[in-house]
Amino acid sequence: MEEKKKLDLLSIASVPLVMTLGNSMLIPVLPMMEKELKITSFESSLIITVYSIIAIILIPVTGYLSDRFGRKKVMIPSLIITAIGGLISGLTAMLLENSYYWILIGRFIQGIGASGAFPVVLPLIGDMFKDDRKVSSSLGLVETSNTAGKVLSPVIGAILAMIVWYVPLLAIPVFSFISLILVFFLLKAPKQQENPVAFREFLNTTKKLLAEKGRWLYAIFVIGGILMYVLFGVLFYLSTLLEDTYNITGVMKGLILAVPLLALSSASFLTGKKIGKNKQVMKWLSFSGCLLLSCSVFVISFSEHIDLLIGSLIFSGIGIGITLPCLDTFITGGIEKEQRGTISSIYSSMRFIGVALGPPLFAVIIKTSHQILFLSTAGVCVVASVLALLSIRPANLQKAKSSK
Repeated sequence: MEEKKKLDLLSIASVPLVMTLGNSMLIPVLPMMEKELKITSFESSLIITVYSIIAIILIPVTGYLSDRFGRKKVMIPSLIITAIGGLISGLTAMLLENSYYWILIGRFIQGIGASGAFPVVLPLIGDMFKDDRKVSSSLGLVETSNTAGKVLSPVIGAILAMIVWYVPLLAIPVFSFISLILVFFLLKAPKQQENPVAFREFLNTTKKLLAEKGRWLYAIFVIGGILMYVLFGVLFYLSTLLEDTYNITGVMKGLILAVPLLALSSASFLTGKKIGKNKQVMKWLSFSGCLLLSCSVFVISFSEHIDLLIGSLIFSGIGIGITLPCLDTFITGGIEKEQRGTISSIYSSMRFIGVALGPPLFAVIIKTSHQILFLSTAGVCVVASVLALLSIRPANLQKAKSSK
């Protein structure tokens, strides 16, 4: 039985890894795409943005569908759609001279697939395990897989682009197909309820749930969005700084970008293994992680020196890595199975919003000054710390759990 669960987790962990690779892998390749496709930097940024925007819109829909029809029944078609979108982008880039708009269409289709893949993973973990300790440990593994994708993606993207600039686009359907095979053959998802609720009843139940538990749910939604906003904004800033100021490009730039992400991944894995089912510990770890992030970003505001920046970003990564598994466990542990997919999807949407907002807002604010950028970012992190301290109440969470 334990071996079977390991195979289930292997297949599940492949999904966030592939979804992250499918987006972040293209970031170091965008300057090369601008030259090859003869497009502006704004047009190249749409290759990333169109993927995230459509995912944000559709994630709540796929969350409801996964609650109604089953997690695996939503995840498999989503992975197929992701592969099709990647194939359209890659083949048109290879075969057509003016392929930019076809690449965008392919990325749009990929975003549709992404909306029903990674967001469904969190409630699926909650469905599979009754023991809170197993849930938190498995969610830590999922966050580690997600972050491992972020760690590997800049390096993999840079290496593949050394062959031909469009090879990273062609790699996306390959990765998606591998994940599809693993999920199809290895994942034995728990059965959904035989008589799923009607949509009107579902809406009323969701409204009631948010009215009852909104205080801590909204806090977790906002904290998740803030963490992703800071992570992707700072990575965008560091990537630009390395290339424009220090003339570091290609694989070396990817390796430097991977350092804080490796710290995040390690912290996420260890936290997931250790937190068990103690909601009080999770609350204080969430607060401590956000506070560490706030202090690290505040320190960056005093200097643009690369050593200070990378050192502070390592601590920032640890802060985010400590917090994310706790937030995931609060969501899966405090919500009933029938609504877990919907609430997890709202949480995932907030994280996608943070991903989408980070780079453009950092690009705008940095035009004022380095110090204003990071002082304002530290202020946003303080908001996350206060929400974790005041709005996450383990006693209420435990009451919700015991009333199930």
